[in-house]
Amino acid sequence: MRQTLNWARLVSNVMSPPAIWGLLAFPVALHGAVNLEDGLIQSGLYIGFVCIIPTLYIVWMLYRGHIADIHLPEQKDRLRPFLFTIASTTVVLLILIAISATPTMPIFALGTLIQIIFMTVITQIWKISIHTMAVSSGVVTIGVFFGLVPALIFSPLIPLVGAARLKLHRHTPSQVVIGAILGMITVLILAFSFRLI
Repeated sequence: MRQTLNWARLVSNVMSPPAIWGLLAFPVALHGAVNLEDGLIQSGLYIGFVCIIPTLYIVWMLYRGHIADIHLPEQKDRLRPFLFTIASTTVVLLILIAISATPTMPIFALGTLIQIIFMTVITQIWKISIHTMAVSSGVVTIGVFFGLVPALIFSPLIPLVGAARLKLHRHTPSQVVIGAILGMITVLILAFSFRLI
């Protein structure tokens, strides 16, 4: 039982939303960047404001005793971190627009912002899996920017993350599935809106 929980916890930690968004930032930025330096600057800004700063805020809340778990399993613990992340992501989106970043990064940041807003609203009335939402949107993002084959290669991560969240008893099957579907739909709507596919 302990080994089972260990693999599930490892998957949840490695495939957390900030980790997924941060890992995707580099290839997405480099995909449309003029040069390597430009891509690194844009991805660095995104990672700083979307992944690092909000994560530090959550760690601070954990240290202060305002929350009990860094993965925010309790609905009541999610509002403040989500609102903080919305504000931080809005800031980096505006920065990317202001510096005339290549289109891929502002679109990527906008997609992240929309997902976080969805998470914030939905979590007030129901609990969905943020992990499966992030990983499914990540897989679809890979498909949009890099093609179907890379997306198919990474697609097993979706059921893997879903299984880990279920094994840890953090979500019901419906919460896992709805999270995954919402993540996919968000990216597809943005991709069609900006004619990326």
